[in-house]
Amino acid sequence: MVVTGGGTGGHVFPALAVGEALKQRGHEVFFVGSEGLEARVVPGRLPFFALPAGKLDRTRPRPGELAKTAMGLLRGLALARRLRPQAVLATGGYAAFPFALAARLLGSRLFLHEQNARLGLTVQLLAPLAEALFLAVPAPLPERLERRAWVVGMPVLEVRHPKAEARRRLGLDPAKTTLLVMGGSQGAMSFNRELPHRLAPLLGELQVLHQTGAARRGVPDLNHPDYRFVAFFEAPLAWSAADLAITRAGAMTLAEAAYHRVPLVLVPYPYAADDHQTKNARLYAEAGAARWVPEGDWDRVVAEVKALLDPAQRRAVAKALARFDPTGSTERIVRAIEEGGNR
Repeated sequence: MVVTGGGTGGHVFPALAVGEALKQRGHEVFFVGSEGLEARVVPGRLPFFALPAGKLDRTRPRPGELAKTAMGLLRGLALARRLRPQAVLATGGYAAFPFALAARLLGSRLFLHEQNARLGLTVQLLAPLAEALFLAVPAPLPERLERRAWVVGMPVLEVRHPKAEARRRLGLDPAKTTLLVMGGSQGAMSFNRELPHRLAPLLGELQVLHQTGAARRGVPDLNHPDYRFVAFFEAPLAWSAADLAITRAGAMTLAEAAYHRVPLVLVPYPYAADDHQTKNARLYAEAGAARWVPEGDWDRVVAEVKALLDPAQRRAVAKALARFDPTGSTERIVRAIEEGGNR
């Protein structure tokens, strides 16, 4: 069995969750991706192979990226002949395309998972070849795909740690209210630039764990024991440590927050495809499961954090988050794959 996907956490972590679950059930599982985020987080958890992968762009194809995709397909064919997987699960992102297509051409069963309410380009291209299309949320589909698609939820790593233990392992004070700041798996320059000094007056009332991304773009010179910058962290550990969070509104982030019941102040990335992050944020906010603030209104972000320092307000939001709990999504996908895509 091979799981493939990459580029962002929203593609990598669902594939990793399903892959680890399949491994626990006795399957031999490999992860195929690119040299992106997956190359940092997967090795040591699943056997990992990296292939060249060009960024697919339907509006402006670039010859260099198309050449990378072609090279990835050729190497994917060689790898598929070597691994001979009976089945492949592709979770999207351009890193998933070469191996998923190569393995399907050589006869492997192909399964897909889409995280958002709009199919990504990789999933669109592969969908006609797939036995089943798993959806995190309902999505409009052409009639030819509807009979092979069903909503299973968003796979997350279903691991929780005791709060005090998680904080100690992250170098935080086990007793302090903890705010998680996370701009996605690569960080967010606007979060790095704008939030530290704006949140500094709240230090003492809370401590902050701020994921900057490996490049640390825009990180200011703030040296305070209650404000910790990290390039990357283990998601279940960070969510287990948090009492509240400021995040983007990607599907994976929202699912992890719902699983851990961490109240959110959402600042959607305004340039996401089809503005899907704003749609996600609106859905959660209307359900009372998050606070939603547009990019740039940083004073309001801080005001919403202050409001959520009230334990009663946090409890109300956490209760609303239960509606979006993704528990069991991984198991549903694993069973469907084992049963050959049958409902």
